Amino acid sequence: MNVLSAQFITAIAMVGVAFALVIWFRKYLAANSERRMRTMLESIGLDPALITAGDTETIMKEAQRRCRSCASEDRCERWLRREEKGDNSFCPNSKLFETLRDRGHI
Repeated sequence: MNVLSAQFITAIAMVGVAFALVIWFRKYLAANSERRMRTMLESIGLDPALITAGDTETIMKEAQRRCRSCASEDRCERWLRREEKGDNSFCPNSKLFETLRDRGHI
């Protein structure tokens, strides 16, 4: 095997590892987002089963998307651990969750 072939194989392997790390990191972020959203629902008195309930599944998919792209992850974590006082108005889904609670989706 010549040097060029070894470098090419090494480059392909590095791209593969980088791709795998990106996939793993996205799954890690999604799992944390899912955990926060379920905990948020429980904290405000809603059943986390709403995420997959037939009548709210489409709405909750949009809520999951907003949760995954939320810039307040740290604040959310603190609020969920009751280390931060106040309401959850920082949450991009707070109005939706409030509406669901008001409509009896407990």
